[in-house]
Amino acid sequence: MTLRLSTVILPVDRWHEGGRAAWQRAEELGFHAGYTYDHLSWRSFRDRTWFGALPTLTAAATATERLRLGTLVTSPNFRHPVTLAKELMSLDDISGGRVTLGIGAGGNGFDATALGQEAWTPRERADRLAEFVPLLDRLLTEEAVTQRGTFYSADEARNIPGCVQRPRLPFAVAATGPRGLRLAARHGQAWVTTGDPKLYEDGTPEQSVAALRGQIEKLGTACAETGRDVTELDKILLTGFTPERNTVLDSLDGFVDFAGRHQELGFTEIVIHWPIPDSDFAADEAVFEKIATEAVAQLG
Repeated sequence: MTLRLSTVILPVDRWHEGGRAAWQRAEELGFHAGYTYDHLSWRSFRDRTWFGALPTLTAAATATERLRLGTLVTSPNFRHPVTLAKELMSLDDISGGRVTLGIGAGGNGFDATALGQEAWTPRERADRLAEFVPLLDRLLTEEAVTQRGTFYSADEARNIPGCVQRPRLPFAVAATGPRGLRLAARHGQAWVTTGDPKLYEDGTPEQSVAALRGQIEKLGTACAETGRDVTELDKILLTGFTPERNTVLDSLDGFVDFAGRHQELGFTEIVIHWPIPDSDFAADEAVFEKIATEAVAQLG
């Protein structure tokens, strides 16, 4: 399968001062998809400009024609399945069926306490995701849903006419643990990983590849347990969080080598960050555009 190359555009620019231009340029460069983070704020950008994911994607949908759009990733930290389903159905309609929902358990960042709650433990986040994803699945595929859950409930929630994409827009489930991988196997059309966080600071590229190989093997086990063929799922690598994080976009040759190693593991899509000056995602824009337009052809 030909490797797809996508980008993630953080919502850090005013729409009329560079925001729209970035999404349109992403389409011009031929990226498969343009994603954005679904956070209320994030790390070093907490005291900088940061806009909402779904309004940004809605605007991007009206400014582009072919580019797929999505979140990497949405989490239960400040979302509820009932309201999220309505917004996603609307976005899928506005975009003409170009939306993918990246979804995961979330973390302990600023989103985790912004609504005034205590940050959930990893087990609590996993518990909530395990209830969130199946309910969201129902909400996007059934005309009316009533369900009483421990964390999330719906009472005659309606989403008519449903998604443009049938039976619903695709889910890309971010997971590395057994419970999340089972959710990906049951409900996902794709699986997302950023690699092994334990290797981020001091790991080697070789260790990272081995860890990713292990994650894919565990995904295969989860799929087998649910009676699903693991090849049915796209496998998405969000770059920037592996030991090569600072060098992936240094050169076309270097990126092709990196992408080729991960394509051999079974990844079908690699996502690179749109350059942001004075940040962890700073990169040479000319090299970035060269990678966007030439790398996939070299990978075959």
